Amino acid sequence: MNSNRQTRTGLYGSALAPDDQRRAFRDGAVPVAVYGLGKMGLPLAAVYADVTGNVVGVDIDADVVQTVNDGGCHVAKEPGLPELVAEQVECGAFRATTDSVAAARSAAVHVVIVPTPLTEDREPDLAAFEAVLDSIADGLALGDTVIVECTVPPGTSADLVVPYLESKSGVSRDEFGVAFCPERTSSGRALRDITASHPKVVGGVDSESTRVAALLYGEITSNEVIPVCDATTAEAVKLFEGVYRDVNIALANELARVRDDLGIDVTAAIEAANTQPYCNIHAPGPGVGGHCIPWYPYFITSRVETETPLLHTARAVNDSMPTFTADTLRDELAATGRDIADSTVAVLGVTYRPGVAETRATPAAGVIDRLCDLGATVVAADPMLDADSIASFGATPVSLSALAERELDAVVVVTPHEEFDDIDWAAFDDLVVIDGRGTLGDIGHRVYQIGGGPRGTTPDTVGSEQVPQATETDGGPRR
Repeated sequence: MNSNRQTRTGLYGSALAPDDQRRAFRDGAVPVAVYGLGKMGLPLAAVYADVTGNVVGVDIDADVVQTVNDGGCHVAKEPGLPELVAEQVECGAFRATTDSVAAARSAAVHVVIVPTPLTEDREPDLAAFEAVLDSIADGLALGDTVIVECTVPPGTSADLVVPYLESKSGVSRDEFGVAFCPERTSSGRALRDITASHPKVVGGVDSESTRVAALLYGEITSNEVIPVCDATTAEAVKLFEGVYRDVNIALANELARVRDDLGIDVTAAIEAANTQPYCNIHAPGPGVGGHCIPWYPYFITSRVETETPLLHTARAVNDSMPTFTADTLRDELAATGRDIADSTVAVLGVTYRPGVAETRATPAAGVIDRLCDLGATVVAADPMLDADSIASFGATPVSLSALAERELDAVVVVTPHEEFDDIDWAAFDDLVVIDGRGTLGDIGHRVYQIGGGPRGTTPDTVGSEQVPQATETDGGPRR
């Protein structure tokens, strides 16, 4: 056991009464270290600081650490977060460091929320996670509790974290706790989600770990805390949430792909179907992006021997949507007598989600690649990204202010940032537009909405066909 520790109160196996443990937690006698200060980790650390008054945040990025210690916030468009970080730093409840070992030696609760991406072989990459475990092991002591919030394959807490920490720390297995609490937070509403929006699910590798995790999160959230039977079950909860959405979106996308054969507005049919309480079909679109939904199926499939054809099929359908989107534009241009190979196309939105500067697994990448393969000249605009980031996807960056100066033949709206609401569509002549998310109204051009079909067009561009405008959506379930 490491003896170079500051005096603090560990809760695992504590002889204190539960009320006294809660009081110690809220009074700062139970120091907390949060490992990872990204877009989910910083809000979590700030909330812990607000509750306990004694949090150190750990990040490998020295600029992030300096920003936090200066009372700043590097996470954009997160309501209330800049103010909360500044407040907690100013009152001494929150500080940041790159020294993960020192942080571990000072903490009694260790909260891990670092990225767990996929390798090129679609295997979960736990390198960053294991690096954090090395630091925690160096400072682990009797009574500590380790809580994993980042998404990991089922069995990670029991099969990796516990033996890893025991072997490297010298602390006996029955002297520290390990629990999993799935992060259930969305960008743009992180503080609300952490503290109130959703029940907190907790599961430990033993009953005492579950008890401690439930006690801690009972102080963090005003919502319900749901203890499950073990950590592996809690790990599966997060994955099942993501897989449900992936399969559901794949269903919506497959229905959208048969829209032209059926001759109906699929999005309108989905909206009407969802008025039945047992139906909750999500919205179709140009693909599924981010570091969550596209990756979670592989966290499961990489750990099981049983075949999972539905998970693989859903991934294949959703992965095919960027190509479907570009090919639909090709066909729409051909219907007006234009060749996509001679066309200049603007892609609007390169991030995977509106208002979030995140491009991992963004559908825009596949759309741009396919348009380039078809011979189109591709420009792209995104208010969340700089020119170099946009150019890295193979498109020529263009600002929104300069968009009207380009001689465009077509536009593909992949990610509907609110800044696109100000586009003067009348400044363009005879555009063909693919509306990826159903967010455009009547813009005076030929528009094809994925799932909705042609709409909002004038008679001289589509003959006598007049299709009602589809209901706008934010990309979630249609109701």
